[in-house]
Amino acid sequence: MTRLETDVLIVGGGLGGVAAALAALRRGIRVVLTEQYAWLGGQLTSQIVPPDESYWVEQFGITASYRSLRDGIRDYYRENYPLTDRARATRELNPGLGRVSRLCHEPRVAVAVIDAMLAPHRASGRLIVLQPAVPVAASVDGDVVTSVTVDHGGVLTEITASFVLDATETGDLLPLTGTEYVVGAESRADTGEPSAAETADPRNVQAITWCFAFDHEEGADHTIARPAGYDHFRAMQPEFWGAPLLSFTAPDPRTLEPVTRTMRVNPPLKGHEAADQRTDAGDRDLWEFRRILARENFREGFLDSDVVIANWPMLDYLDGSIIDSDDAETHLAGAKELARSYVYWLQTEAPRPDGGTGFPGLRLRPDIAGTADGFAQAPYIRESRRIVARRTIVEQDISVRLRGHGGPATFADTVGVGMYRIDIHPSTGGDNYIDVECAPFEIPLGALIPVRMRNLLPAAKNIGTTHITNGAYRLHPVEWNIGESAGELAAFCAERGLEPRDVAGDEQLVAAFQSRLTEAGIEIHWPEIIGY
Repeated sequence: MTRLETDVLIVGGGLGGVAAALAALRRGIRVVLTEQYAWLGGQLTSQIVPPDESYWVEQFGITASYRSLRDGIRDYYRENYPLTDRARATRELNPGLGRVSRLCHEPRVAVAVIDAMLAPHRASGRLIVLQPAVPVAASVDGDVVTSVTVDHGGVLTEITASFVLDATETGDLLPLTGTEYVVGAESRADTGEPSAAETADPRNVQAITWCFAFDHEEGADHTIARPAGYDHFRAMQPEFWGAPLLSFTAPDPRTLEPVTRTMRVNPPLKGHEAADQRTDAGDRDLWEFRRILARENFREGFLDSDVVIANWPMLDYLDGSIIDSDDAETHLAGAKELARSYVYWLQTEAPRPDGGTGFPGLRLRPDIAGTADGFAQAPYIRESRRIVARRTIVEQDISVRLRGHGGPATFADTVGVGMYRIDIHPSTGGDNYIDVECAPFEIPLGALIPVRMRNLLPAAKNIGTTHITNGAYRLHPVEWNIGESAGELAAFCAERGLEPRDVAGDEQLVAAFQSRLTEAGIEIHWPEIIGY
């Protein structure tokens, strides 16, 4: 076993972990950051999911460092790719012209920008990154985490730190450290939320999705081998789906009515209308929905085909949860087998506009995903274990209907902002979508403070939300803001000899911390805008 000592240990190198590291490092704090997969960036990179963001993202509602990430991605394309003159001059360049976001791009470009943001800190020696590394044990003295042990490529490394941040995708440090947490769906009696279930069920979590990258080569045959699980998934038809799972049909998240999508392979170039999820979720055409490279943006001959990320309802894995489950590995394999089965269905049985079946020219893109097979390095995980926090955010706090208006949902101890509809995908407990009109919201400091642990902080999707409100607080810019504020809080406490609960319990310290966040470019309040 090897040993390391640092000021702040951040376990998990997703968006929250990266943001937390940058926040602590800019304060001169030493950081060790660990990550399971080959790429830092989590849902944006190893899970290959283009950013889900609010309508106002280009104007406000994100932190300055998250804006630097987005600007860096656009600059990377301008500096390195043969863009058309029109695309290069477009301030809000969207490389893929995807409908899900105003910035749809390759995951590898985000990796390059994240690595560049961290590079000077690695050079200074204040940042150590262990990759690939997974937490396997922790030592705890009462309410204090004294060390965490990670498996770093077969070598066990014990890391001691004054503050420990859990930025893993599923809150892996919470059970290792004995931190009180909730997983799955709470009951309506527990939370008072109208959208909550009658009965609590820790096994009922949002579906995971194993995404893949693809393009299309006309006249070629890239059909993969028939997956072993193909017949199982081909026969599957959830009660509320309205069609077999392997189809172009899925429930509309807002109406719950079955809707048949289109997939127009390499549609004619025609310009593009910016995504506006207030009125249009953008998912009616699967090709355009999460397209990450659009031929229209590049000089003639550069791309023979657009490049698309598949993260669609039909890929949501419903057979079981991977959290606190003895069958986690089985369900991970099942999620990937569903994705393979959908690829095979697209290549062999999907209805074409010309009346034929199958798109054999559909080609997986390993180079885009950073894998050998074109599927993401990791599944897209929407829901985590969640700390039992000093403050739990509930549906009543942020629902437009329950609050009676769409103005911002405010908290006196706000440490950031976010905006997304309460968007809960079909779940492993058999639930259909839950989709609730949401107000622009703030992130309360109390949701980052465990009820008991003194030096452990959540830094991703594991804050004090419920199964319902996690649906709004789980997206890219919010996870980044949570991590950045957690990193700032660790540094604030380290400099002053405080514990996080000391700050949360003192109005003057809360105000001082909020001023520090504002100076760092973290927006803690919304302007008066109307939610959707």
